[in-house]
Amino acid sequence: MKKGDNIKYIGIGIIVIIIILALIFVRPDARNGEEPKSLINQEDIISGGPPKDGIPSIDNPLFVSSAEANLWIEDNELVLALEYKNTTRIYPLQIMVWHEIVNDEIEGDPILITYCPLCGSGIAYESKIEIDGVKQTSEFGTSGKLYNSNLIMYDRLTDSYWTQIDGLAVVGELTGQELKAISIDTVSWREWKNSENFEKSEVLSKNTGFSRSYGQDPYGSYYEDSFLIFPVENNDNRIHPKTPVLGIEINNEFKAYKEQDVKDLKIIEDEVSGVKIRLQAKDSGIITIINIETDEEIVKERDFWFAWYAFHPETELYIIEE
Repeated sequence: MKKGDNIKYIGIGIIVIIIILALIFVRPDARNGEEPKSLINQEDIISGGPPKDGIPSIDNPLFVSSAEANLWIEDNELVLALEYKNTTRIYPLQIMVWHEIVNDEIEGDPILITYCPLCGSGIAYESKIEIDGVKQTSEFGTSGKLYNSNLIMYDRLTDSYWTQIDGLAVVGELTGQELKAISIDTVSWREWKNSENFEKSEVLSKNTGFSRSYGQDPYGSYYEDSFLIFPVENNDNRIHPKTPVLGIEINNEFKAYKEQDVKDLKIIEDEVSGVKIRLQAKDSGIITIINIETDEEIVKERDFWFAWYAFHPETELYIIEE
């Protein structure tokens, strides 16, 4: 074989490698040469810094007792509290801030635990998606992308993009599908100690298989500052942008309640889209929202105000009358 032939084949090999890498890293649904289906302008999807799975999900979570966790969780730390069927699990934010996603299973059900530090949003979903009319269980991971400053997740069956807020598939094969939300609360560890389920709580272990500085928050004072690191489509300055709110949707109408208002008043009764509701805060930090007439729970979403408004600019905001 001539020297020139060698160079030619090496060049062909490099081109093949580039093509393979391009196919691996293209956007969801773009491998067939067509633009992927999308509900949003894809130019508004931006890099958050780390690459895909650069913030690693926890796929085989381990748990410890609340007594053991009490040795390393400070009273003022926030945790996600999930009471599902007969199981109570706690996901400390000092761990979630480094992973953002936990692919869990509770009593045989696949459960997706998510947290976006930028939006202050801890949200749980059923980890089931529909492919060709069949419900399937899928793990989720971090895409490395953001939309409205919010974590974009991807499912590991179709690589479609999903917003963490609302659990909506916005790009890819499953565009338009929505994950089923599960009630979860963001509470302080001090509050959770008042829960009747504290002693039986299973707490996410720091033994994650990754080396991270658990207990040190890389976001520093971000949670108190009014400054946003990443752009959002819609803004509202009625209250501080990082104010935690509880957002609900009833009959395609949206309303938000300041978390602290509910905790201060203990009970708030209101009407949204003709439905009478009651918000009630417990000493454990758990806040429930129910339809007064049917006694059914209304699943809420706990976000910073700026994030809730960015996704739901038509939202109402409950204001306490002086």
